[in-house]
Amino acid sequence: MAKTATRGRRKAPARGKSKARSSGGGLLPWAMIGIAAIGGIVAHDHWKSIQPMLARQSTPTTRETAELRPVVRKDAPPKQVALAAPTPKAAVPVPQPLPPAAIPTPMIQPIKAAPSPASPAVSETGTVAFGYCGQGAHINCVGDGGVFWYKGEKIVIADMASPVVDQARCDGERRVAFAAKSRLLALLNAGPFTMNAAGKSEPSGAPRVVSRDGRSFGAQLINEGLARKPGAAGGAWCA
Repeated sequence: MAKTATRGRRKAPARGKSKARSSGGGLLPWAMIGIAAIGGIVAHDHWKSIQPMLARQSTPTTRETAELRPVVRKDAPPKQVALAAPTPKAAVPVPQPLPPAAIPTPMIQPIKAAPSPASPAVSETGTVAFGYCGQGAHINCVGDGGVFWYKGEKIVIADMASPVVDQARCDGERRVAFAAKSRLLALLNAGPFTMNAAGKSEPSGAPRVVSRDGRSFGAQLINEGLARKPGAAGGAWCA
């Protein structure tokens, strides 16, 4: 019985402590609210004097924030970052085959053929039929008393000179020119004859000594009075 009473007595103070704790914990929030209310009333009554103080303290913070945050314009285009272009690789030169070396060609000097003077020993025999030369091509024909064409080549009798019909200075010279032309045609058509070169060929004709059986046609025409020796005066036909 005594132990029971003792236990009951010890528990009583514990209850009192818990009440004190609960009562103390419930007053603290109310005290904080009251202090806040009083502070709010004081701040409201003295707002005009407190506002400049708050503005001074907030201005540096605002400036620091403005400096830290750059202003971004809405209409400003985005910054373009230039990308480094890749450096092109240098092309490795491909060795080209070398062209073959030029072989020097010796210059060949043209050899000029020196015209050899015709030798009287070189002869040619003619056996064709002749006629008088006309307007057509001159192949085998007689032009005047001292000129004829043999196989298209103009031949000038070198050991005589006879008058020309178209260049006659008088009627007598013209008659001699016709007679010499007719006589030369007859001699050429009388049979084979021989022509010996008497000089180099020129545009005016190839000089030849024409003969048959060793007798010159030029000498025959001179003896018959139808020609004269080369270089002699020709005025005798116009007496």
